[in-house]
Amino acid sequence: MSTYTVPFVINGEERHGEKTFDVTSPATGKVLHKCGIATEEDAAAAIAAAEVAGEKWRNSPAAERRDIILKAAEIMDKRRDELAGYMMDEVGAQRGWADFNLNLVIDMFRDVAGRVGAIEGTVPPCQPGITSIVVKEPYGVVLAIAPWNASYILGTRSVLFPIAAGCTVVFKGSETAPRTHRAIVSVLTEAGLPKGVLNYIVTDPAHASSVTEALIANMSVKKINFTGSTAVGRIIAKLAGQHLKPVVLELGGKAPAIVWEDANLDLAAEQTALGAFFFSGQICMSTERIIVHKKVGKVFQERLLATLEKMFPSKGDALVLINANGVDKNKKLIKDALSKGASLLNGDIDAEEVSKTRMRPIVVSKVTPDMDLYKTESFGPSVSLIEVESEEEALRVANDTEYGLTSAVFTEDLRVGLRIARGIETGAVHINNMTIHDEMTLPHGGVKASGYGRFNSLTGVEEWVRTKTITWRD
Repeated sequence: MSTYTVPFVINGEERHGEKTFDVTSPATGKVLHKCGIATEEDAAAAIAAAEVAGEKWRNSPAAERRDIILKAAEIMDKRRDELAGYMMDEVGAQRGWADFNLNLVIDMFRDVAGRVGAIEGTVPPCQPGITSIVVKEPYGVVLAIAPWNASYILGTRSVLFPIAAGCTVVFKGSETAPRTHRAIVSVLTEAGLPKGVLNYIVTDPAHASSVTEALIANMSVKKINFTGSTAVGRIIAKLAGQHLKPVVLELGGKAPAIVWEDANLDLAAEQTALGAFFFSGQICMSTERIIVHKKVGKVFQERLLATLEKMFPSKGDALVLINANGVDKNKKLIKDALSKGASLLNGDIDAEEVSKTRMRPIVVSKVTPDMDLYKTESFGPSVSLIEVESEEEALRVANDTEYGLTSAVFTEDLRVGLRIARGIETGAVHINNMTIHDEMTLPHGGVKASGYGRFNSLTGVEEWVRTKTITWRD
């Protein structure tokens, strides 16, 4: 076991908690290192540092912010192997998923750097004798809370967009991936970010509620962003509402992929398999329901199962989940579905793997609304196959969920694809691509219980500024 302890970063200085907890590898079960347990006092110190730093940072030249962010992209690329190692260790990621994160974040840095100077005010017309301007100002201190699964992507975007807009940040990292999230702070610090602009704390589950409540309640915190489960998102939204603070939420999903009768079935099989089982299905955008036209249902099923055997061979290693609870949850959902009439098409829910954190891809058909799997986000390696006979039925099934983050449609007729896309209640629809899709030029966020507000693009930057109207008598 390493003797390393993940520190907090407050006002540019490392701070170690009086108490620590163990961080373990989901792949091996071994302790990787320790991490400090932040208290309410640590939270208050982080906010105070951010507030002081904000007095200067909010007025920093756009060119200064741009250059720091561009430098961060360069540093992250140079430290790629080191950074990938942290994520692979802490969340059980394969190198491909770690590199996917790093590549997207490097692009994120470069994209956001180019948008810093795009924040503009307006000069609206007023009544005779009055002139006005509307300026956009940074909110101030922002609380950013990010999860472990796409550690670098979700952690970086939670802090980068507010920082680019001139805000300062208190970043509450994940107790599951504290060293990975700490590395984001390290990269920006090395790039020249001034002390106090980005402060970092982590706490354990036992103290998470009290520390989070203290952060949200603090008068100096002006806006919040949270990415995570819908259950916790509801709590964050309630607390923010009590203190009348705006919040950006990106929460859970139950993404549908509609495979239409004219679809390229090889492409659809490939993309739905990736969408369902990439990183063991532990992505908020993961495909959870494949809604296939009955005319091609049998052929598609055969091609999907053949594709799965190529991508995730039955004689290869089982997929790694973040903990045994994820495996147990998925097995429970599948067993409930099977007991109510669903059919198992792929996998063995009773299989014993080398560790309790491993599970192989599961595909079930004949899933109906009375089954828990129909509406519950599995957040793991299981997917439902549901047959339909009309567009109306496909849309009804696709929208029969509290979630609305992302979706996909497979068809060779763009008119059909666009028509279906307009009818799906999600923040994004991807035609002939998997449900997992994230680019910096595209606003990202959900509807319904998948949250509100947007990350990415100029929209993601402008979430962190507010307008101020100034008028004067001519």
